[in-house]
Amino acid sequence: MSRLLYSVSMSLDGFIAGPGGDMLWLTDHLGANPLVDELLGDIGALLVGNRTFGGDDPHRGTEKEGEAFGGGWAGPQFVVTHRPPGDPVPDVTFVGSVAAGVAAARAAAGEKYVNVMGADIARQCVEMGALDEVLTIIVPVLLGDGVRLFEHPGGTNVKLERVHQSEVPHATNLWFRVVK
Repeated sequence: MSRLLYSVSMSLDGFIAGPGGDMLWLTDHLGANPLVDELLGDIGALLVGNRTFGGDDPHRGTEKEGEAFGGGWAGPQFVVTHRPPGDPVPDVTFVGSVAAGVAAARAAAGEKYVNVMGADIARQCVEMGALDEVLTIIVPVLLGDGVRLFEHPGGTNVKLERVHQSEVPHATNLWFRVVK
C-alpha cells in the first residue's frame, strides 16, 4: 500500500512559502539534491491543495514553469478543491475533499508514495491519521513571515521519529516517520 509523504522545502524559521504564498524565495536556493532525485522515482501520485496548485512557481519564467518538481516528475495529480476549473487539466483530477483525494491518490500510486503538497492538506492528513512521513528540506534563509510548515490552531503534539538526515551544499534534508 502507498504511504503519504509530506515533502517540502522550508526556511530555517519554519516557512514553506513567503507572504501571500510566494514561492519565488526558493528560486535562489534550488540545486542538486540526490535524495530528492532518488525520491522522484518513488512517487506514484501527488495530493495537492488548490492554493498550492494555483500558486507561485519557483520556476516561473523558465521552461520548467508549471511542471511538478520543475519537470522532474510526471504522473497523476489529485487537487483538493470545491471550485474545479471549467476546462480539464492533463493528468489532474479535481476532488472535493481530502478523504476522497487520499483514496484516489493511494489507488493511483500503487506501492509508491503519494506526495502531499500544501500545508493545509498536510495538516488535514495529520488530523485524519493518514500522513505517514515528512521530508523537510531546510534551506539556509530566514523569511520572517508566510505559510508555516505545519500550523494547528490550539496546538497539537504530532510525534515524529527521524529516519534519515543528510546535507547538500544548499540544504539539510530531514526525513521523519509519523509515530502513530
